Amino acid sequence: MSIYYEDDYVTLYHGDCLTEHREWLDADVLVTDPPYGRAWKQGDTNKLRGWASDNHAGIANDSTTTARDDALAAWGNKKPILSFGDLMLPPPIGTKHVLIYDKGNDAGFTGAVGGYRRNVEAIYLLGKGWGSGLGGRSAVIQTGKSAGGNLARTTGHPHTKPGDVMEMLINDAPKGAIADPFAGSGSTLVAAKALGRKVIGVELEERYCEIIAKRCAQDVLDIFGGAA
Repeated sequence: MSIYYEDDYVTLYHGDCLTEHREWLDADVLVTDPPYGRAWKQGDTNKLRGWASDNHAGIANDSTTTARDDALAAWGNKKPILSFGDLMLPPPIGTKHVLIYDKGNDAGFTGAVGGYRRNVEAIYLLGKGWGSGLGGRSAVIQTGKSAGGNLARTTGHPHTKPGDVMEMLINDAPKGAIADPFAGSGSTLVAAKALGRKVIGVELEERYCEIIAKRCAQDVLDIFGGAA
């Protein structure tokens, strides 16, 4: 067992979530932003706009949805799952509901098609424990923060999610400890800690583990301006 960071709420492991660290499987609710499977990379588009380049070689294991699907299969369908994803790719098997994460008009400028920005993503609900019935909040989840390029630059991870979105999703999720086997910049871990919920994270790339540790060490006062 190799714990990269630990405090009263957060436990973070550095390594592969399936072959090295499976402790996250003991949690109660899965909240994760896995590799989407679209082989995303950031090229030199920003140079054409006169901005500094934001080149990024891509996300590990993002060439297919295998990493996502294997992690969801390991978790099983008996406990609740909330997973971000790409609306252009098939949803995970067993998806019960699809929410829309609206990143706002300052996001998705790069890669626009037909004059429409790429400023929405999917949030998939799977597993048991979500409940059903009448009413509820809108399935369109919006942020009150900037979710454009500035957010990614503040944490160093291109897929960073705003703190208000993550806190709302975790607050509405069923009770219990949270797991995130694709911890990234620490979106889930920071939000869970802010809400006083135990959380177990695993991150494959050490550079992102370092970012997560720094953010979580600040307690609920995020050094990156409240972005999670």
